[in-house]
Amino acid sequence: MIKVSGLTKYFDKFAAVKDVSFSVEQGNIYGFVGPNGAGKTTTLRMLATLLVPSGGEIHLNGVPALKNPLQVRRLLGYMPDFFGVYDDLKVDEYLEFYGEVSGRSLGDVRRDIPGLLELVGLGEKRQSYVNNLSRGMKQRLCLARSLVHRPEVLLLDEPASGLDPRARVELRNILKELQSMGKTIIISSHILAELAQLCTHVGIINNGCLALSAPVSEVLARVEGDSLISIALADRQEEARLWLLEQEQVKEVSPANSGGLEVVFSGDRLAQAALLRELAVRFTLYEFTPSKGDLEQLFMDITEVAENAKAQN
Repeated sequence: MIKVSGLTKYFDKFAAVKDVSFSVEQGNIYGFVGPNGAGKTTTLRMLATLLVPSGGEIHLNGVPALKNPLQVRRLLGYMPDFFGVYDDLKVDEYLEFYGEVSGRSLGDVRRDIPGLLELVGLGEKRQSYVNNLSRGMKQRLCLARSLVHRPEVLLLDEPASGLDPRARVELRNILKELQSMGKTIIISSHILAELAQLCTHVGIINNGCLALSAPVSEVLARVEGDSLISIALADRQEEARLWLLEQEQVKEVSPANSGGLEVVFSGDRLAQAALLRELAVRFTLYEFTPSKGDLEQLFMDITEVAENAKAQN
């Protein structure tokens, strides 16, 4: 669906993006992660045909972006990290305007607007003025704007920036729904753990270079150290806590802020699965959330290797 080969961008003599290559299959969510200034936005703007690369190739659904930018723009929806909204328009007027700008008929756009607003959780805000929306609602409206011309590909640059935890969860659910509809999504962030919960694949970029591009399962497998498992039980929590403390490879059990238990476990995934199976047999376990290792430390390790290689060169 998306194929990027040797993508490079110079601003005068400064190389903002250097020989970046990756691919994304249809229906996947690719997380583009890196620190501020790493080259994420520059890469996405080139994918969106808003910047002309200094070198390399971009293909969307087999269409070469450099030779056919207008055709590619019909295939994709782009949500920038900073976006403007017209405060004196109502929500449906805002989407009508962008729908017509994209080349669709006003009648077709109007037929799509109710479903589009329901998808992004703004169904009841259709007649509200844009300036009365919260920041999270404006983010979702901008997402709806990027969908109004029915694109196959979404490019989302830091869409969760500035959102509270609830709004982040809502956005994540919306993106999963879009994935179930067959959309191919590239989403950037500077938080690896946040993307790991959502994406099928991740690419870590630093100083314009792609240090790692792999399925999320492979990235998680590279993380060493203890697992932290959040567990929710219907009852007998104290009995479960004492039982867990008796189990081999359980290093610590403590109450979680959510009211459940947090278990520090040193075993591998098979041992973790066996522990959870036994726990479910003995107690009424209705939810658990495992997180393997420290993804932030992995990110630091990968980018540090890239920094050291740059210094040696």
